[in-house]
Amino acid sequence: MGDTFIRHIALLGFEKRFVPSQHYVYMFLVKWQDLSEKVVYRRFTEIYEFHKTLKEMFPIEAGDINPENRVIPHLPAPRWFDGQRVAESRQGTLTEYYNALMGLPVKISRCPQLLDFFKVRPDDLKLPTDSQVKKPETYLVPKDGKSNVTDITGPIILQTYRAIADYEKSSGSEMALAMGDVVDVVEKSESGWWFCQMKTKRGWVPASYLEPLDSPDEAEEPEPNYAGEPYVTIRAYTAAMDDEVSLQQGETIEVIHKLLDGWWVIRKDDVTGYFPSMYLQKAGQDITLAQSQIKRRGAPPRRSSIRNAHSIHQRSRKRLSQDAYRRNSVRYLQQRRRQMRPGPQSAGSPLSECPTEPGGGEEQPQTERPKPQPAVPPRPSADLILHRCSESTKRKLASAV
Repeated sequence: MGDTFIRHIALLGFEKRFVPSQHYVYMFLVKWQDLSEKVVYRRFTEIYEFHKTLKEMFPIEAGDINPENRVIPHLPAPRWFDGQRVAESRQGTLTEYYNALMGLPVKISRCPQLLDFFKVRPDDLKLPTDSQVKKPETYLVPKDGKSNVTDITGPIILQTYRAIADYEKSSGSEMALAMGDVVDVVEKSESGWWFCQMKTKRGWVPASYLEPLDSPDEAEEPEPNYAGEPYVTIRAYTAAMDDEVSLQQGETIEVIHKLLDGWWVIRKDDVTGYFPSMYLQKAGQDITLAQSQIKRRGAPPRRSSIRNAHSIHQRSRKRLSQDAYRRNSVRYLQQRRRQMRPGPQSAGSPLSECPTEPGGGEEQPQTERPKPQPAVPPRPSADLILHRCSESTKRKLASAV
């Protein structure tokens, strides 16, 4: 087995805790070389003490001998009175600090002190109990976080769900459930695996084993998109049920409905069916991370495969049948093909299909050139008219003169 090291450190947010007294702890998701993921909690004072230890161990890289040689990132010292505003503002600093730290030479980024600092401690597994008068307030960094890392949400009341059946975990990163357990959902992954916490436990749980407390339907479920979104299969799958689709690795399909349980409705030609989202990825993206997730957990089970499931709601979830998906998909495809097929121009309004010029006028189509008009003959002379007209006309002209 190779050496132990950390692949990545991600800041999830921070918590405001009230026991034994009010304080703040930062939540980190630590990804190790064995593909395991652990959530740890650290106070800023601990982080700063670790930073000072690192500088003492590597004085050259800390710039103590020559400031020009410094590569260890800077970290501001703690303040005497740390409030919520300070805790929020530090998130950007901590994100930059650990990103820079993980990019340093191996002797620093994989040193024993760094590994020990981020190992799971007993306190990391102790979640606040229900008997506490005031529960912690959780603040999470937004996933898109593009403009400003310190632009956070909060305080967040984590969504609460109930387990509809017993679940036995199959890896150390998962969390076992008993029917009726109530959990708080920290993160909803598109794969159908949700990161949850419950009293003294936390870990990944299949979304299919959970239901909202107020309704059987998931309020965040998106609507179907029959236009489809192109994806590529990164792993072969053989259908286990009639409403699923079998595909080989490397096939291009269209996703028409992204369901939260990780089983998406896809379209291959005119065929629709369920397919695990973990085995799909947009074309051109690196599949290394996705394949590592597949090795670690695999596709979550479907709710229809769960035995002895029991819901607290009177009615079942609203779900479209595959027949409905197929009919709507075929109808959409037929309409799209009609629009793409060149047809005869409408005789009623040929100009309505013509492009508009920048000046606002309508451009005549090239095939609609005006027909040439017949030439107008010259007006005959008065003598010629009198010579060719009838006798009645001649008498009228003579009386008028």
